[in-house]
Amino acid sequence: MKKLSARRRHPLAAVVVLLLALAATGGLYAAFAPASKAQADETAQSLAIDEGKKLYSVGCASCHGTGGQGTTDGPSLVGVGSAAVDFQVGTGRMPAQQPGAQVPKKKVIYSQAQIDQLAAYVASLGAGPITPNKSQVSPDGADIAKGGDLFRSNCAQCHNFTGEGGALSNGKYAPSLEGVDPKHVYEAMQTGPQSMPSFPDTTMPEQQKRDIIAYIQTVNSAQSENPGGLKLGGLGPVSEGLFAWIFGLGALIAVAIWVAAHTAKAKKS
Repeated sequence: MKKLSARRRHPLAAVVVLLLALAATGGLYAAFAPASKAQADETAQSLAIDEGKKLYSVGCASCHGTGGQGTTDGPSLVGVGSAAVDFQVGTGRMPAQQPGAQVPKKKVIYSQAQIDQLAAYVASLGAGPITPNKSQVSPDGADIAKGGDLFRSNCAQCHNFTGEGGALSNGKYAPSLEGVDPKHVYEAMQTGPQSMPSFPDTTMPEQQKRDIIAYIQTVNSAQSENPGGLKLGGLGPVSEGLFAWIFGLGALIAVAIWVAAHTAKAKKS
């Protein structure tokens, strides 16, 4: 009997089998592989928003409304962004103890993790300024002299020339900037809390904000020299001149009275 000749395989059969094997492997990997970094970040963000909503319901909803829409006791938080939350809660200004002309800085009652969760929830209500990262607020490479020019042009009217604060109208005031966290200074410029105007990146670029932060950190530090001696609060030449006029002239008057009194006694004797 003649042997049956074996069928010859098509030359592309091996290629097809290989492609099927690769496809099957890829499908299995997609089914069992761990979630991607983007998915993990999205999950973490969702969890932060959920936790932040719980914190908001307890500590913020009574004034700002259950959905952040605002009430007669507090403004709307829709669109204020995470930067506003990090500033207000991170400096202890919020939650507010009582209404007044201005909410003062006080002891912080939330941890940074809780503040981040609150910020994530409020940011989910509407787009707004984002909390800056460390590189954005770092004074490394900043121009201190330029920062001083920018500060005197935009900030000194309220915070005075060295950032030590000053009184405003109707019981309000510009707080001292000495010792304030650079992140909070940046966020204040971004969001414009209370009486302060806002300086978004379209108005004041990130580099200029960093220059101002570098100036604030330097002007009241040990690196800054004061050739005039006692700086009298750093309020400028008007206050210094007024001090010299009142106390200097007062001292001269006191000396004149003393001399006149002793002269009169000498004549009587």
